[in-house]
Amino acid sequence: MKTSLAGDCSALVPLLGLAFALWLTLTVVGAAPPPGPPVAKKIPHLTPLHGVVLVDHYFWLRERSNSAVLTHLKSENAYTEAVMKPTAKFQKTLYKEMVGRIKETDRTVPYPKGQYLYFSRTEKGKQYAILCRTKNEPGANEEVMLDGNQEARGHKYFAIGASEVSDDGHLLAFAVDTTGFRQYTLQVKDLRTGKMLADRIEKVGSLTWGADSRTLFYTVEDEAKRQYRLYRHVLGAPRDVLLYEEKDEMFDLGVGRSRSGAYLFLGATSKTTSEYRYLAADQPDGEWKVVLPREAGHEYDVDHHGDRFYIRTNKGGRNFRLVSAPIADLAQKNWREEIPHRPNVMLSGSDFFSDFCVLHEREHGLPQLTVLDLNTRTTKRLEFPEPAYDLAGDHNEEWVTGTFRYSYQSFITPRSVYEYDFASGETVLLKRTEVPGGYRPEDFQLERVHAKAADGTLIPVSLASKRGVPRDGTAPLLLDGYGAYGLPNDVSFSVSILSLLDRGMIFAMAHIRGGGELGKAWHDQGRMEKKTNTFNDFIAAADFLVAEKFTARDRFVIQGGSAGGLLIGAVLNQRPDLCKAAVLEVPFVDVINTMLDESLPLTVTEFEEWGNPKEKAGYERLKTYCPYTNLAARDYPAMLVKTSFHDSQVMYWEPAKYVAKLRTLKTDTNPLLLQVNLSAGHGGASGRYDFLRETAFSFAFVLTQVGVKK
Repeated sequence: MKTSLAGDCSALVPLLGLAFALWLTLTVVGAAPPPGPPVAKKIPHLTPLHGVVLVDHYFWLRERSNSAVLTHLKSENAYTEAVMKPTAKFQKTLYKEMVGRIKETDRTVPYPKGQYLYFSRTEKGKQYAILCRTKNEPGANEEVMLDGNQEARGHKYFAIGASEVSDDGHLLAFAVDTTGFRQYTLQVKDLRTGKMLADRIEKVGSLTWGADSRTLFYTVEDEAKRQYRLYRHVLGAPRDVLLYEEKDEMFDLGVGRSRSGAYLFLGATSKTTSEYRYLAADQPDGEWKVVLPREAGHEYDVDHHGDRFYIRTNKGGRNFRLVSAPIADLAQKNWREEIPHRPNVMLSGSDFFSDFCVLHEREHGLPQLTVLDLNTRTTKRLEFPEPAYDLAGDHNEEWVTGTFRYSYQSFITPRSVYEYDFASGETVLLKRTEVPGGYRPEDFQLERVHAKAADGTLIPVSLASKRGVPRDGTAPLLLDGYGAYGLPNDVSFSVSILSLLDRGMIFAMAHIRGGGELGKAWHDQGRMEKKTNTFNDFIAAADFLVAEKFTARDRFVIQGGSAGGLLIGAVLNQRPDLCKAAVLEVPFVDVINTMLDESLPLTVTEFEEWGNPKEKAGYERLKTYCPYTNLAARDYPAMLVKTSFHDSQVMYWEPAKYVAKLRTLKTDTNPLLLQVNLSAGHGGASGRYDFLRETAFSFAFVLTQVGVKK
């Protein structure tokens, strides 16, 4: 057998590793900066595959319990901190700016549900939100349901997953993660007494109440973090009842309840197929029935209204259509078309109320809202003023209502909650997130341009900048990308980005194929055998921005996270001359090795996105772009790679291995930094202040690389 270059074959450099270890010792007593970065030891790991042997010298970094692994990661952090030490003051300045732009003591718009108004609030100096409610009557006192700051005590990480209040308003079921590994523990709090009940369930992903306010339905994960079982739990009962187990490892489960409150739905979904079951909410011991049996390639979801189920289905069109059928007989012969398939409009979801339905759509790469009157069958699409924006339904818990709430934002418009009146057609702004410090949206500009890919496809690019920034190639620019799973990369507001814009930097986002901005076809054209379109689109966008003098190569930074980190890694191997610097956050860079390991979270369920390297065709495809596989002896730009030790989506060892291997190959002297958050998961720090510190660190790296140092 011959040896494949899919592994690392470079030489061991023990003297540099010794020198760095010596520096770590001397640093305690104030020694000079490090002589060189940490060097990971090499232990060849061989994987026979399709007639070749993959050699991976850094496979050992997967050994989470190995003390040498933690020592190495801490060495990387120490080196990164030392290299970035000259920017310490700049980091503090950026952090102070970011904190200064948030209203630290604030609250969300209260929304009605049953007898109560629900909201969350924050307090100055505290990391986490406080979940509250009041009786929906004048002069009612605030009731704290859950104080995230109290619950987080003793934990370096804290996040609330699924949560739901029982129909009678007495009980709060919620799931908490205290490691960052997205492994949630279900608890129940009696809101009348403030006491936690004894009921505790581990590894819960989704949950919902039955109508009796004493029965909980929940799903749990298996060893690969796949939600695979549905249970029924009666409060105080010694054991729970297993209702359904999903045997197919391509499918995940999720349980929820219709807004009408009448039905529970259990969804089993893969990347290309779905199947739903339903149960009357007032019959918790009843039999779950299948809506439509699974059929390869058929994706659908379901909602309830009256005596019918409304089904969003891709039968009859890739971009989905909406049909309805009587609950008594859901067979396709009984379907009634409500909204037809449209080739240029993606029907991405629907919200049903007693008299209206709000359709969530995408057209021309932008999210849209269309209101359907269920009595008159007329529709009205809402209009939005900016060339690029983000849009989503807000809290709409009531079934019988005359209004619909949604949130709107863009790169330069802070998150704004609006309420649309179904009867009058009028829209009222309820709250726009306040940005202290004199922020004026009119001082900035928002644009959408289009770059032409090699095959002629036009790639949307959204940009924000301060007015007056020159278009002569002198402005620094940060280009973000994602392009995977059919997920849109929309333009949301961030107080952090203002620190870039205020310094004359342009912030841009490439809406490349593989994402969902232009519907399912946009996703299809950037997955599986067409995945390289994603990378080529991003390169086309970058070249366009340089050619049109938005920026220049030596003022250009690119960034991406998770699957977007795969994007950046693949692009840098293909075009290392593309930019001055790059930031890869929790990057999925070791694609082949990860997709070979079916015990890891997400691997099996994502075969339909990336392919299976155990199949020769899948392997041949993946090895053409896997970032770790294709690292080579060449110059690379300055790079900051970020990961978290408890990441459940992209294991920490992927970026750690990537950096270790790249250090032995790259022929330049540009900085290559690895920063490891040892107390967080895929999303980084959970506390809002800690998260801003992490952002300030990244932005200090980005700005100094393009010559902006204050």
